[in-house]
Amino acid sequence: MSKPTPTTPVTPSSAEHQTTRFDLSPRDRPGSGGIEAAIERNRAFAAAGGHQNAVVFPSLRLFVITCLDPRLDPAHFLGLKLSDAVVVRNVGGRVSPEVINDVAFIAQIAENVLPDGPLLEVAVIHHTQCGAGALADATFRRAYAQRIGADESELRDHAVLDPVATVTSDVLRLRSAPAIPARVTVSGHVYDVVTGLVQTILPAGIPSPGVEQPRPSLADSTP
Repeated sequence: MSKPTPTTPVTPSSAEHQTTRFDLSPRDRPGSGGIEAAIERNRAFAAAGGHQNAVVFPSLRLFVITCLDPRLDPAHFLGLKLSDAVVVRNVGGRVSPEVINDVAFIAQIAENVLPDGPLLEVAVIHHTQCGAGALADATFRRAYAQRIGADESELRDHAVLDPVATVTSDVLRLRSAPAIPARVTVSGHVYDVVTGLVQTILPAGIPSPGVEQPRPSLADSTP
């Protein structure tokens, strides 16, 4: 997703009342390129044996859910190598029913390999300056809903203006999903596109039934 530029700064306290417009600045506009340039890099990757010794099950027992924004490549900001983790990316890095199904699929495979103990950790990572904030803009949201045949009111809930709030919501949604076994832990994090740092908002764990989860803030999180 392209880098969003809000018309005014968006803060957690004003996010719910903020109508945000996103534009591409001249330096953000894509140049020439395409798959041909990437395939040239693939040739170098294969020639160097970069694909060798890759394994099917993630060596870090890590499943990352994050945004498809090109600034958020986990191979770079988390230093992941081939086979380190399963990575799912979508608009905003949101925990949708499809994402829950993906986690359940990997968990079922892991259960066949690991009969006891923890299976894997799912790390949900949202980020600042997220382009999914465009879904808070009524004009953009209406046009996008018409384009994909979706319910406009549901799309509003996918907007990411306050990443602490949205990552908290998504972690709790995943933790409470019946398809996700208790041997899977879930954590929530926010990546700052300005500093390049990831902050933990909710450490890995499973909430106790009936216990209300606190509303974290970036001030309460750990780097």
